[in-house]
Amino acid sequence: MSTANLNADDDQIIAATENWLEKAVIGLNLCPFAKAVHVKKQVRYVVSSATTPEALLEQLMNELQLLSDTDAEKVDTTLLIHPFVLEDFLDFNEFLDVADAAVEDMQLDGELQIASFHPQYQFADTDVNDITNYTNRAPYPILQLLREESIDRAVEAFPEAEEIFEKNIETMEKLGYDGWDALDVGPAK
Repeated sequence: MSTANLNADDDQIIAATENWLEKAVIGLNLCPFAKAVHVKKQVRYVVSSATTPEALLEQLMNELQLLSDTDAEKVDTTLLIHPFVLEDFLDFNEFLDVADAAVEDMQLDGELQIASFHPQYQFADTDVNDITNYTNRAPYPILQLLREESIDRAVEAFPEAEEIFEKNIETMEKLGYDGWDALDVGPAK
């Protein structure tokens, strides 16, 4: 557990996450759907104080239920930021199976899904320092709870949605490590 995170209060953690969202995710257009929910203030930011995967799972399940029970006009997506648990990417990656199982167990599959971001994010078959990994690198580990209905609407509005991943790779390769570091949004190389 990093001591820097232990001293950061929730407001600082949320501010760093919003900075990353605005400058990297929206600013680089890594997710063309993010701007609308951000502008409409439909993103719920939750900082978890969990220090064990079990405590995080419990909070994740509470947040899944809350999102399911809340009108999308109020909260369209939730960013569950967990700076004190699953700091190692391999542990985080293994937890994603548990998180997906929770969605299924709660009978929310087809309604909600989970996207993932982490300071050490690494796609399969890439080098740990490959710049393309930075599309999913955030200042803290984050589980994003998404409404499938919102994803479907966004994909309809953006017919080339399947090209987003390739475009993001191209964007990151053009930006490079110096460009990423200049954004000042989180983990540096």
